[in-house]
Amino acid sequence: MKYLPTGHFFGETNRIIRLGGITLTDTEYTHAKVDWHFHENAYFTFVLEGKLIEGNKKESYNCTSGSLLFHSWQEPHYNVKPEGYTRGFHIEFDDGWFERFYLDKNKLDGSFKIENPDIKLLLYKIYRETKICDEAMLVSLQALLLETVAQLIRAGETAAGKKPLWVDKLKDLLHDRYSEKHTLENLSGELSIHPVHLSRDFSKYFHCTLGEYIRKIRIEKALSVLSNKNLSLTEIAFNCGFADQSHFLRCFKNINGATPSEYRKLLKNDEQ
Repeated sequence: MKYLPTGHFFGETNRIIRLGGITLTDTEYTHAKVDWHFHENAYFTFVLEGKLIEGNKKESYNCTSGSLLFHSWQEPHYNVKPEGYTRGFHIEFDDGWFERFYLDKNKLDGSFKIENPDIKLLLYKIYRETKICDEAMLVSLQALLLETVAQLIRAGETAAGKKPLWVDKLKDLLHDRYSEKHTLENLSGELSIHPVHLSRDFSKYFHCTLGEYIRKIRIEKALSVLSNKNLSLTEIAFNCGFADQSHFLRCFKNINGATPSEYRKLLKNDEQ
């Protein structure tokens, strides 16, 4: 089985950043199929553009732009790339990094797809930070990466704990129907719980308010399609559930720290 050391991925590497136990790699996937292999370190795969199919011993994932995967150390997997341009952003962590910050890497086991909007939005911020290249970039990246791993560990602990059935059902509903206009009455009716119960307990399991969670999902969906040059910002705003473009712009900047135009420009610069 093929073994890939730190900073090596199948394809054409556009850029590598090494940061005290962290390696960030921007890669264009050029292989139609990559057989079973494993990597030296635990790492994230963040699909910036295109499509990718990835499989491990348990399941396979159909990934599109905005998909996020985590792979623990030496976890074997394979990849299939459909026709077209596909590009990924990888973040690798060596053992020393986990030890330095007293993080238990054993809490991040296996390979899995991440849907948590908070974690995915952090990946967009990390990617954006790599394009700023000033004296604050390194410390900012370390802080964002620590927050990302801490969130992932916490999400795993929450998933492993006891929770009512309505929590996962609501999460799936909000992710699948993110462009719809939701009301508390309709949501509680579909979940067969009282609106007061839903309002009171939502933040306990989602760590934010219901409105904040819906906005995060919509912004994360918008980020995933910004590389599509055939879509205007108005079309993206409407497709992602925003009433108008001005509301979309305000929410986008509040959550992501940049305007949609600024972020789209980053992707265009990468292609030049």
